[in-house]
Amino acid sequence: MPKDANGVELNSGDNVSVVKDLKVKGASATLKRGTTVKNIKLSSKDNEIEARVDKFGTIVLKTEFLKKI
Repeated sequence: MPKDANGVELNSGDNVSVVKDLKVKGASATLKRGTTVKNIKLSSKDNEIEARVDKFGTIVLKTEFLKKI
């Protein structure tokens, strides 16, 4: 099971918050700290999730930079 930055287990459909400003590959903008990501999907890798983010589309995020809300 993937875990967030605080060690809390993440499930599909959870809402998470970004804990650090992240540069997104292929995009000119930065994903800011505190951004809420809704309705995440678990990926095949334990330390990654897929999510749809406004202005970025669907991206893959590492769970170490996320906090469950």
